[in-house]
Formats: sequence, structure tokens, C-alpha cells
Amino acid sequence: MLKKNDIAPDFTLFATPDQKIALSEFKGKNVILAFYPADWSPVCSDQMALYNEMLKFFKKYDAEIFGISVDSKWCHMAFSQSRNLHFPLLADFEPKGEISKKYGVYNDTEGECNRALFVIDKEGIIQWSYLSPMAVNPGADGILEALEKL
Repeated sequence: MLKKNDIAPDFTLFATPDQKIALSEFKGKNVILAFYPADWSPVCSDQMALYNEMLKFFKKYDAEIFGISVDSKWCHMAFSQSRNLHFPLLADFEPKGEISKKYGVYNDTEGECNRALFVIDKEGIIQWSYLSPMAVNPGADGILEALEKL
């Protein structure tokens, strides 16, 4: 898993069925990447709902958050609409897990992302990372502490 002071690998992933987002577009902003196993799972649903509630706090630190899993852009769209999320979910769908693998958080056994968080500074350098147990919502405290230090 990538760690503090590693350069965050750039990527371009679908955010909606017809829109892609590239990490490089957010140079000059702080970025939070929240890798998670699957849309619709109970822990993932709670985790993404929490981050939705935390958006105003992330914005105070000039930070954008992106959820990333290997689910498809269509699955993300339905999940996001169902949960009324106001931040993009990115589809690391095809080639499956390519970006998760670059960040060192792909679970080959399960065929999905591990639950992992990254805070990336305005220059594209990882300043904090955390691997959470799969069944545990990692919350937002670690993210906020990392943003405060930037």
C-alpha cells in the first residue's frame, strides 16, 4: 500500500456513465481517496453516508473526496442516487482494479478494493494513508487530522 511521501498515481475513471474524472484535474487542491469494497454493502453504505455528511468540513481544507470501488459506473450511479451522495464515486471497473492495484489496495482473493483511505496534498503527494479492517467503518477523524496538518 502506498504511504506518506509517495507520489499519488494519476488515473482517469468514470464518475458517471458519460463523464470521466482524472486525479490530475485536481492538482492545486487537497484530495481524499476512499477505496471501499462494494456499493450496497452495509459498512460501505454507512461509510459513504458519513463522508456525505462531512463534505462541508472537507471543503474547509480545500479538499475534494472521491469514493472508489470496482463496481461499474451504472452500479455507482444507482447507489449514489439511492443514498443521495454529493461527491463522485469512481468506477475502477475495467480493467478491474487497475487503480486499486497501483495504490496497493486491491484484494485479489475477494476481487474488490480493500477499505483504504488516502489524503493527497495540492502537489499530488500522499500525506496520509490508512488501511481499515474490511468490516470496520474507518470514520473521518484520521482524514480530518491529516487535512489539519497540510
